[in-house]
Amino acid sequence: MTENALTVHQTARPTGFPTAAHFRLVESPVPEPAPGTALVAGLYWSVDPYHREMMDGDFALDAPLEGRTLGRVVASRAPSLPEGQLVVHRRGWRTHAVVRPEEVRRIPHHPGVPLSAYLSVLGGTGLTAYVALTRIARLREGEDLFVSGAAGGVGTATGRFARLLGAGRLTGSTGSPEKVGYLTGQVGYDAAFDYRTAPVADLLAGAAPDGIDLFVDNVGGDHLGAAIGALRERGRVVRVGTISQYNTPDAPAVVFDHAGVVERSLRIEGFLVRDHQDAQEELYDFAVPHLRSGALVADETVVDGFERIVEAFLLMLHGGNTGKILVRAV
Repeated sequence: MTENALTVHQTARPTGFPTAAHFRLVESPVPEPAPGTALVAGLYWSVDPYHREMMDGDFALDAPLEGRTLGRVVASRAPSLPEGQLVVHRRGWRTHAVVRPEEVRRIPHHPGVPLSAYLSVLGGTGLTAYVALTRIARLREGEDLFVSGAAGGVGTATGRFARLLGAGRLTGSTGSPEKVGYLTGQVGYDAAFDYRTAPVADLLAGAAPDGIDLFVDNVGGDHLGAAIGALRERGRVVRVGTISQYNTPDAPAVVFDHAGVVERSLRIEGFLVRDHQDAQEELYDFAVPHLRSGALVADETVVDGFERIVEAFLLMLHGGNTGKILVRAV
């Protein structure tokens, strides 16, 4: 092969929002697979809110960033990974990766399902939403749900899955009037509000005046405090993320009625999707028929060109995406 491989390295620890100056694009020869490995060329890359949190210390400096990639095997010395096989791996933000068979998830053949869905509504994003609703919250038909960060990847998947699972009233928060319209007009939310316009507790009280049974939290902060105040007896909070604090680590602590958690028998539980990989086939069984029928749509913002992956990441951190944001090879 004559083309070169590209990787993205983090070069410094950011304070507050990262910028393009915290990253470097590195060019190198395309690697050759060793015995028992295969070379994968990337087709789609995922950028996620958790990347920002890991930039504070989990990612090594001057090394390729970790992350989900969907790609095709282009050279193989591993019999179980033939050339042409589509896989998802976590070797990160690089155009080419040498992987072992145990490091990848093979993409099944589901006719009529776009490849990008395997990194969005059928990937880690969709799996997070599915596990939150079915395993952690154990959503029951007719229950009323509030989702923070509702126009992001997990938020849109949560809304669409909840509707298919028979949820009652769906309320979402987001950061612009355009996204409010998208949630109610496209995703299936009954009500949504722009959290920048007033205190979240007041906005939630107006959108869900009778309270909520379940809160799926991607944001934390004042959203969490407001939702706890709105929960009915035996309500549940599923903590997915705390994006409101990723760039503002000194944000004030969440204020809520601690006694009410006991008096209303509330439950607050977080989880990591990596601990629920056994639900992947279950997600396929649930979601693929709905994708084929059109009852389920993969909400995605796609940025073309691997060299724009940092741009896509920063766009997401500033709320510039609707649904899951992906980078596509061109």
